[in-house]
Amino acid sequence: MRKTTPAGILTLAFLLVCNIGFSQKLKYKDIYALLSTKQYEQAEPFLRRYLLEKEEPSGYLFRGIIFNDRANKIDVLKQRDISLSLMDSALLFFDKAKATITEKEVRRNKEYYEMYNRRDLRTGEFGVKLSDIQFDIDKRMEDLRARIDAVKNTTHYFELTESLYKKCQGTYAALREKYPSQRALYLRADESTIADLKAIAVRFDSCAKAFEQYRSASTKISGFNYHQEFTPKEIRDYSAEGLEEADFYSDNPVVWNYRAFSEQVVAIVEKEIIPTNESLVAYDIEINKLREKVANDSVSVRSDLTRIIDKLLNGQLKKYDSNPLPLDVFTAKIADLEYRSLQLEHRPFRDSADASLRLSIAEKEMQFIARLDSITTLMVNSDLDERAMDYQTFISNAYGTANVMKSYIATLNDYAKQELEEMSMRLASAKEGLNWIVDGNDSIPLFEQKEGNPYKMLATVEEQYTVGLHFTDSVHATGYFCTIAPTRARDVKVTFPVDKSGFTKGKLASTRALTNADANGQIFFVLISREDAAASKYPSTLAKIYRSDGLAWTSPLSLAFSPEELTVKPDTGEVTVRGGGQEVVIDKNGRPVR
Repeated sequence: MRKTTPAGILTLAFLLVCNIGFSQKLKYKDIYALLSTKQYEQAEPFLRRYLLEKEEPSGYLFRGIIFNDRANKIDVLKQRDISLSLMDSALLFFDKAKATITEKEVRRNKEYYEMYNRRDLRTGEFGVKLSDIQFDIDKRMEDLRARIDAVKNTTHYFELTESLYKKCQGTYAALREKYPSQRALYLRADESTIADLKAIAVRFDSCAKAFEQYRSASTKISGFNYHQEFTPKEIRDYSAEGLEEADFYSDNPVVWNYRAFSEQVVAIVEKEIIPTNESLVAYDIEINKLREKVANDSVSVRSDLTRIIDKLLNGQLKKYDSNPLPLDVFTAKIADLEYRSLQLEHRPFRDSADASLRLSIAEKEMQFIARLDSITTLMVNSDLDERAMDYQTFISNAYGTANVMKSYIATLNDYAKQELEEMSMRLASAKEGLNWIVDGNDSIPLFEQKEGNPYKMLATVEEQYTVGLHFTDSVHATGYFCTIAPTRARDVKVTFPVDKSGFTKGKLASTRALTNADANGQIFFVLISREDAAASKYPSTLAKIYRSDGLAWTSPLSLAFSPEELTVKPDTGEVTVRGGGQEVVIDKNGRPVR
């Protein structure tokens, strides 16, 4: 069984008496029995009722002690007002006690002040002195006032810490909502954003100082049980960090270093982004001046473009944006100027008789306009409105509004597509022109023709010469040799007879040509032959041609093999025809030697 202490027995007896005769008048000496043993919780309701009915100086003292005791047990951070109210009540009752405890009171009710019973050092006798009581009350009141000040200061700086931190976090959260990525924050920051960031830094600095003052003030409160550490964490991931709420009642609240973050962003915007925006505007002005030069003076600016391309802010722009809109705009404008400049450079050669040159010009211009079309098409198909938000300063200074810039890009894209279509036709025409030699009303093909043209190409050496058969009807054919001029106009053209029965349109599928030329391109040999035998022989015709004098001779041959190789000895002029392990040698005059 649980043992009951004497104080417990006293309490039970007192409560029993009170419950049995609660209507009877309370006696202070019964209440004091609880007070003297510090059973304040049990005594307090009776003491409070008693003091409502009768003045009791020692009761005021104990009431002050009870309020003080209760105040000391209160969590001052969470119940500040209750704590202050209890201490104010304690002061009130201590003040009443001090006013009502007199020498007469002490002599009359000495037993109620036993806690002040002391040995008098002068007489050696025990007793209670009014001066000891008053000193104790004064000390309690002094300590209470100091605690009240400490609680007020502590809670003030604690609440200020929380308030300032929440304001920092609120502004940071608003920035996160307005600028969803750190790139957007850097690139879209305006004057109000800079002001918000600087305000965050100042508030956070004040927050840290308020916390220091809170910790200092709390050391003056006895029994204070909070031991928080203010250790700010660096915000490394803008899109994922910085919004967790800080529990300042815990020992290690999560506190984000908004000051460091804000100062870093402000430094980047002021020292890098703003100067870059100014450079972008200046760069755009340079490009526009070159465009005016092209339009007004009709001169190429490609050499100037090489100079300003080197000044492009690729690294600076791409540091915060992997696909910066101004860079695309500049690239499109430069591509447009390069194309227009190239056209001006090609103007003197556009009507050149040199078909190869015309093709080269068309191919190069096609390459440049295709690049412009590719760049502007990608831009038109991208979200220009969203991208433009990152470069409002550049756009407002260079174009006025994003819509004007979008209209410019769309116009450039339409121009590129129109030019691309026209250039495609020019290029196709230039390529087609290279496939023919124009001989009066005749067009001699440089590629294999199946139907419709009397000239049937058998062999072509690129940009040198072509050979074949020319049919005046389905039966009669003559051999031809043409040199290929850059203009594709007739240069050297030689015709020569061939075996009429051996070379007809019906035999074209098995007709082949072998050629040979000297190193200087002055002497040519042409062998037209059949791959299939007629009466065990392979009809062939060998022709020797001079660039300067035309046809030297022809030699009809009836070979026992299908020709595969044609070689010439430069020193003797002998021609050797080989095939199937056999050969025939023809001398320089066209006569077979062996």
